[in-house]
Amino acid sequence: MFSLTLYSDQTNKSILIHAGEGSYDLQFGAKDLALVCSFAALYAVLSFVSLFPIIGSLGKFITLATTMAPLVGMILGPYLGATAVSIGGFIGWSIMQTGAFSFLSFVPGTFTALSSGLLYSGKQKQSLVLYAVLFLSMAFHPVVGPAWLYPYYLWFQLIGLIVLASPLTPLAINFKRKNDDLTRLSFSVGIICFVSTLIGQIAGSLMFELMYWPIIHSQVEYWRTAQWQFLTFVYPLERSIIVLVAILVGTPMIKTIRAYGYEIGGK
Repeated sequence: MFSLTLYSDQTNKSILIHAGEGSYDLQFGAKDLALVCSFAALYAVLSFVSLFPIIGSLGKFITLATTMAPLVGMILGPYLGATAVSIGGFIGWSIMQTGAFSFLSFVPGTFTALSSGLLYSGKQKQSLVLYAVLFLSMAFHPVVGPAWLYPYYLWFQLIGLIVLASPLTPLAINFKRKNDDLTRLSFSVGIICFVSTLIGQIAGSLMFELMYWPIIHSQVEYWRTAQWQFLTFVYPLERSIIVLVAILVGTPMIKTIRAYGYEIGGK
C-alpha cells in the first residue's frame, strides 16, 4: 500500500514528503517554496505584456515574461526555476490565453529556465546535449523541417550552438562568480541568456511543427516561405532584444540578491 505524508519539520524551515512503503523522502525548503511562488507570480504578471506577434498564429504574442525566463533559471536553479516558469506560464495563459500552444504555452519558457539554470550551475555538457537534441529534432522534422525547406533559417541557432560548445561558456560560468565586477557579471548573464533563450526558441519552433502541421498549416510551401524564409532574420532580432533586456534587468538584480546573502543558482 502506498501512502504520502506531508508535514513540516521542527524548525518549520522545510517541508518533508514521505512516501510510505518506498520510504522516499524529498526535502523541499519553505524558502524554496516561497521563491517559486514569488517568481511564478512575477512571471504570470509579465505574461500579460505582449512584445512580438507570433508569426503563423493570429492573435498570439510573445510576452515580456520571455525576458524573465532565463533569469528565473539562473536565480532559482534549473529545477526550481523551471517549476516557477511552468506554474507562472500556465497561470498567465489561463488568464490571457495569448500563447501559441494552448495550455502548453509555458513549455518554451520552461526549457529556457532549465537551460539557464544548468549553465549557471556549470553544467555545460548537459546544456549542450539538450540544445543539440532540440535543434536536430526541429531542423530535421519530417517534411516541414527547415533543414529540408530553407536551411538558412538555422544560421543564428547554429551560432548559439557554437557559443555553447566554445570556451566562451566556461568563461561566462567562471565570470558569474565575480560579484564585484559588473562587466564580468554582464558578460556571464549575456552568454547564458543568449544560449538559453535560443533553446527556448528552438523548443517553440519544434512545438509549432508538432502542433500546426499538417492539421492547421498543411501546405509545405507555407512553411518554406511564410515561416522559415520570413523568420530567418526576424527571430535573431527578437532574441537579441530579449537578451539585451535580460542583461539590463538581470545583472543588477543578481548583484542585489547576492548582496543580501542569497545563493544564486538554487538547487
